[in-house]
Amino acid sequence: MVTPLWESRPLSDAAGVPVFLKMEAFQPVGSFKARGMGAACTSARESGAERVICASGGNAGYAVAYAGRRLGMGVTIVVPRTTSPRAIELIRGEGAELVVHGESWDDSQTHAVERAAQLDAVVIHPFDDPQVWAGHATIIPEIADRGVVPGAIVVSVGGGGLLSGLLEGMHAIGWVDVPVLAVETHGADSFAASLRAGRVVTLDRITSIATTLGARRITRRALEWSGRHPITSWVVSDRAALDACLRFADDHRVLVEPACGAALAAVYQPVAPLRGHAPLVVIVCGGAGVTRPLLEKWDREVPRSA
Repeated sequence: MVTPLWESRPLSDAAGVPVFLKMEAFQPVGSFKARGMGAACTSARESGAERVICASGGNAGYAVAYAGRRLGMGVTIVVPRTTSPRAIELIRGEGAELVVHGESWDDSQTHAVERAAQLDAVVIHPFDDPQVWAGHATIIPEIADRGVVPGAIVVSVGGGGLLSGLLEGMHAIGWVDVPVLAVETHGADSFAASLRAGRVVTLDRITSIATTLGARRITRRALEWSGRHPITSWVVSDRAALDACLRFADDHRVLVEPACGAALAAVYQPVAPLRGHAPLVVIVCGGAGVTRPLLEKWDREVPRSA
């Protein structure tokens, strides 16, 4: 669905320039994943598939379960053990079969591919699929339709699917020089590691609380885009991402996950690459697995010095 684009007074005051929020947290499933997963599931259904399977840290799985139910398809979702109880509850609430397997998304993905053959199911990849990118690309014309031309776009990066989709959308309408700040948390920074190496790098493990950014390996497409478009990688601490979530909840009465808080953190305390760019557009990617008690739990556990 089309989501609101707000001008945020608190973030504008913090950054010293106008800041607009693309509120993907207001999708029916609580995150931008509704776009790409919905597009991929629709494509699978039109091709005759009766069942889909998806490995997910939570948000993509919930979006696939939601789309599959609406399309009348069978759905199996494989999640790692780090997935929040709230995300698991939401996935099951959509009637999907849920399997818990592995310590990270990568473990769950391997299991999903193996199980797909047994179930005669189409594998929906949460970030490495042209259908998914095309779905996420629809965010950009919605921003343009509001008459906003960003000085820079700020987005959190996990597996790189949202980043790849945004860039497809930007190039489709001629925003070929609008810089993008791609933000990750320490311990889930596979994009930053890949940029440093000049090749796709697989992290040994995910240590960040932003588990929905927890792909140990990004899509190659995201790295390819870094050679075609002005993209700056930025990495923030778990503490900074969490503080941004708590501040955003107070400022806007909206809960988002630390994966989303990473992008917000780069604007609340504006980082050097954003200087001189206005207005800023932040993709508020959301997150279905977050609750206020969970944010408070992380607030107690994550050191202030982190």
